[in-house]
Amino acid sequence: MCGRFAITLPPEAMAHLFEATPGNDVPGGARFNVCPTRDIATVTSEDGRRRLRPMRWGFLPHWYKTPTDGPLLINARAETIAEKPAFRAACRERRCLIPATGFYEWTKDAEGTRWPWYFHDPSGAPLVFAGVWQDWERDGQRLTTCAIVSTAAGPTMSEIHHREPVTLAPEDWALWLGEDGKGAARLMTAAPTARIARHPVDRRVNSNRAEGPDLIEPVAR
Repeated sequence: MCGRFAITLPPEAMAHLFEATPGNDVPGGARFNVCPTRDIATVTSEDGRRRLRPMRWGFLPHWYKTPTDGPLLINARAETIAEKPAFRAACRERRCLIPATGFYEWTKDAEGTRWPWYFHDPSGAPLVFAGVWQDWERDGQRLTTCAIVSTAAGPTMSEIHHREPVTLAPEDWALWLGEDGKGAARLMTAAPTARIARHPVDRRVNSNRAEGPDLIEPVAR
């Protein structure tokens, strides 16, 4: 599962990292509390060229009459993505990379209080999530939308939540984007990365209006 994340790399740095041509409308500036329905930076590969481009986080199936016509699809389960009508065509034809500095997950105590945790690469390197995307158009409104692929949680994550994003190593980016031919399905069944670290963060991040670098700083608990 991934319902919030942070991204602090500027568009120029992301373009360099992925060897991609940046669009003029890629969201810029460090963002420490990216929420669903916001535009996020993604990487696609079309005709052998990588593009850094914005997409709405929240996949819209073609049959939705409005952006709120059904459930908000921010994640796609790796185990069923190839079978679900909403995602199966995108899984074959429209895969993307979604860079993040880290992401959040929550636990609840006996009173129901939600306590946030921040997950990140301990080396400071960005995480790169596997994503799928689709153009949605209805009544003159056009949106390019995406979802993050999730899988069963690995050891670091499983104590907090049973799902985590599928995270791709640099050597797997080309395969996921379709540049290295077929076989991307195996990337969704690989064991979750062991490089992930976690720490508790301030409950201020529970608000989707909260922002700032202090949101990812460790707190005592």
